[in-house]
Amino acid sequence: MQEQEKKEPTLEENFSQLEQVIRNLENREISLEDSFKEYQKGMQLIKSCSETIDRVEKKMLKISENGEYSEF
Repeated sequence: MQEQEKKEPTLEENFSQLEQVIRNLENREISLEDSFKEYQKGMQLIKSCSETIDRVEKKMLKISENGEYSEF
């Protein structure tokens, strides 16, 4: 049996998780230890989002004046 490849979450999924982290951090009843864990999780999500956006930007195509596409 082949191992299933771990699917990388989409940008939308990461943003959704990040929104949940923010809601958790805004909860006044969260412990200090849990708030640090949520903060760390949020920072990892931000890094992942940033890397995904960077990859997409590099793949975007630029249309030149003569109508040709080129990557930038």
